[in-house]
Amino acid sequence: MKIETQAVHAGDRKKPGPPVPVTTPIHTASSYFYDSMEQLDRVMGRTEPGYSYARYDNPSNAALEELMSVLESGHGALACASGMAAVQMAVATALADRRKSVVAADALYGATIGLLTNVLEPAGVAVRFADVWDLDALRAAVDEARPGCILVETISNPLLRVPEIDKIAEIARQAGAAMVVDNTFATPLLVRPLELGANFSVHSVTKYLAGHGDVLGGIVVSDKRHFEALRGLSRVVGPVLGPFESYLTMRGIKTFPLRMERQCANACRVASWLGAHPKVERVYFPADPAHPDAAAIRRLFPANLYGGMVSFEIKDAGREEVFRFMDSLKLVVRATSLGDVHSMMLYPVMSSHREISPKHRERMGIRDNLVRLSVGIEAVEDIIGDLEQALG
Repeated sequence: MKIETQAVHAGDRKKPGPPVPVTTPIHTASSYFYDSMEQLDRVMGRTEPGYSYARYDNPSNAALEELMSVLESGHGALACASGMAAVQMAVATALADRRKSVVAADALYGATIGLLTNVLEPAGVAVRFADVWDLDALRAAVDEARPGCILVETISNPLLRVPEIDKIAEIARQAGAAMVVDNTFATPLLVRPLELGANFSVHSVTKYLAGHGDVLGGIVVSDKRHFEALRGLSRVVGPVLGPFESYLTMRGIKTFPLRMERQCANACRVASWLGAHPKVERVYFPADPAHPDAAAIRRLFPANLYGGMVSFEIKDAGREEVFRFMDSLKLVVRATSLGDVHSMMLYPVMSSHREISPKHRERMGIRDNLVRLSVGIEAVEDIIGDLEQALG
C-alpha cells in the first residue's frame, strides 16, 4: 500500500469484536488484570501477548508504534515522551553491546549536541563530530574513532544539509557500528532511513507527524536486530509516551501526507520568493539547484518534495534587526517548534542552538542574521504577504 493509505489505516482496529472501535481508544490504565496468575505470569514473561504495566506497554501506544513501524518500514517501534528521549534511547540501544563511542554529524540540532557533550561524554562515551558530507573524511574519522554508533539527521537543523544516508549506512556496517538517523525534518513521506540501511529512525512526533502543536512526544523505529534491546531498555528506563498523546499523534498522522505535500509546495514558493528579495542575503532550501547536496537530494528524495523548512539570512542584520523583523510578523507564529499546520519562525541563535557556544555556531555556519521558517498549510500568498510586510 502507498504511504497515504498506510497513514490512515495502520495500527487501528486491532481489538477483537464485535464491536470494534474504528479508531484506537485512549487506554489510561496503569496496570492490567487477568483471570489467573498463570496467565499474568506468561504475559509478564512475554511468552504470551498482552499488557501488564503501562511502563512496559499500552494498547494506545502499541497502535501508534505499529503505525510508525509500517510507515518507516521498520521491525518495531517505541513511543517516547519527547523527541530527545527518543534520540537518547536509540543511541543507548546502539551502544548497548558496542564500543562506547559516537561519531556524529557536525551539523545537528542544538539539544542533540548537548545530549552528546553534556550527558554522554561525562558518562564515558567518546564523542567525535565529523563532516558527514565528505565521505572520505567520515571514513577516516570512523577508522580512528571506531564508533559503536553513527548519528546524523536526514535534513540538518537549521541549514538543511542532506547526507547520503545509504552510503553512510554502508560505512557504519563495515565498521560494525549502528546508524541512528533523526528523520524529523524529512518524515517518512520523503525518506525512510531503514530502507537505506540505517538501524534506527527517530522522530519528534511533536512536529510534522502530530502536526497541530498539541503533542510533545518522540518515537524510535528500529530494525529487527535491535528491537528487543530497545524494548528491554525502555522497560527499565520508562521513557514512555502517555496514551492521550499517542491518540493525538495517530489522529494527526492520518492527514500528515496531505499536510506535508502542501507544506512542501508552499515552502518551494516561499523559498523562491525569498531568493529574489533585496533584503535577503541567502536562502537555504533543498530544492535550490545550487544546494551543496543537490545530487544526493535528487537521488534520495521523491520528485517535487523537499520538506517544509526554509532558512534564510537577512542582509546586514544582527540580533536587534532580526528581533524587529520577527516582531513585525502578523500571521507567521514566533515560536520554538516546527511542522505545525501554521507557519512558525524561530531564531536559532536564541532558541534551537542557544546553548551552543558562539564559536561552535560560527563553525556550523549559523550566523546572527539567520532565521528558520517552518512553512504551514495556509494560502501561500498570505505567508508571502506577511514576510513581505515584515521585511519592509
